[in-house]
Amino acid sequence: MKLLSFLPALLLPIAAFAADDSGFIPLFNGKNLDGWKVNEKPDTFSVKDGVLVVNGPRAHMFYDGEVKNHDFTNFHLRVELKTHENSNSGVYFHTEFQDSGWPNKGFETQVNNTHGDPKKTAGLYNVKDNFTAPAEDGKWFVMEVIVEGKHIVTKVDGKVITDFTEPTPAEPPKGNPGRVLDHGTFAIQGHDPVSKVEYRKIEVKPLP
Repeated sequence: MKLLSFLPALLLPIAAFAADDSGFIPLFNGKNLDGWKVNEKPDTFSVKDGVLVVNGPRAHMFYDGEVKNHDFTNFHLRVELKTHENSNSGVYFHTEFQDSGWPNKGFETQVNNTHGDPKKTAGLYNVKDNFTAPAEDGKWFVMEVIVEGKHIVTKVDGKVITDFTEPTPAEPPKGNPGRVLDHGTFAIQGHDPVSKVEYRKIEVKPLP
């Protein structure tokens, strides 16, 4: 009987990472930052009313959880987010934890609808940029990143924004030698104290 009493507790971590009917697994639980590791300025990230609020000095929050042992190659990432006026953020993939600075490894999917940087949401920063905002501040929208082999597609509310195939050999942009397809984790960017971006869903479907 004593052993059986522990079964619900043992099953909780498994249930927390269960895929839904479409194969997506949540990486953010809506309660706290469990499974994530923040560098530089931890106070940039907080959870309020089920929403991840990103607002503060530059910092990055790296997925460090159990799903695929936080190491992804091919995947379909889906985030639901809302930008505020003049705000900038980003979603990195194929990256790895580093103590400070802008991540050196992996790609940044830009998040910016009205910030002064001309590179807008769902572009691949410094690789294949998008210069037209595909969403509005103050409204929730869904951004997707799909990586299969050397092919990257980004979407906003179902519309394709970026379609990029990495050449062979890869040609990373000057100043970003680590911006090549490889494998790694995800990261959410806190850009600056003025920027405020909210995320209420972060989920992934690993692909073959």
